[in-house]
Amino acid sequence: MVKASKSCFKKCSCGVVWPDRLKFLSDPEVEIVGYQIHFENLELGLFLFNHMKCGSTIAIEAKNFTDLYKGPVFKERKTGKKGCPGHCLHSEELRPCPSKCECAFVRNVIVLIKTWKKNDGMSHAEA
Repeated sequence: MVKASKSCFKKCSCGVVWPDRLKFLSDPEVEIVGYQIHFENLELGLFLFNHMKCGSTIAIEAKNFTDLYKGPVFKERKTGKKGCPGHCLHSEELRPCPSKCECAFVRNVIVLIKTWKKNDGMSHAEA
């Protein structure tokens, strides 16, 4: 008899498992703290989360969250040009980008994650 495997969106080094993205984003012990851009393929950039239960930082590729954004995605990258505030150049900068830049949609995903409704009380992740 083969034992069914648990689904796993992400597992922390402390052993906590989030079976899906919703449980991960809803966990009050998980907080987005940074974004490391990958200019050639924005979906390969890394969202950085702190797991407050143990203090670990968890990196997850942006492609795991970009479907949350339903707005416009601009074609041209404006990094370093007039009107670019340079947010993408600082991993700890999580504010949205006011520029009509190719990278701006990822900044909007960050806002969605930052404002995600957290579960009240204890985490629903499994240890």
